[in-house]
Amino acid sequence: QVLLVESGGGLVQAGGSLRLSCAASGRTFSTYAMGWFRQAPGKERGFVAAISWRGDNTYYADSVKGRFAISRDNAKNTVYLQMNSLKPEDTAVYYCAARTISSSSLEYEYPYWGQGTQVTVSS
Repeated sequence: QVLLVESGGGLVQAGGSLRLSCAASGRTFSTYAMGWFRQAPGKERGFVAAISWRGDNTYYADSVKGRFAISRDNAKNTVYLQMNSLKPEDTAVYYCAARTISSSSLEYEYPYWGQGTQVTVSS
């Protein structure tokens, strides 16, 4: 089992940047593919980005391509989400998630979840 704790959320103006971090417990972090999801008020949780366990493959939702970047540091048991050119529609609670084997954009394929961190983008 892996425990996940997100941090780095906050309030930012449109056009600004934030970097989210997700720290994982356990010595097997490097074997987990990681994903970021978000849930805006009144909406279902949706896929944002994913990264393979080695970090050599990344995937993004169309809405964040070219603005967000997912990365990981297996030595620090941490995955990051760099968010640039933020828009008000990026406002949501952001969750990181972990799964074994390959990365995925499907929420139900991730058994492990963090508690989420709030990102608010003002116009």
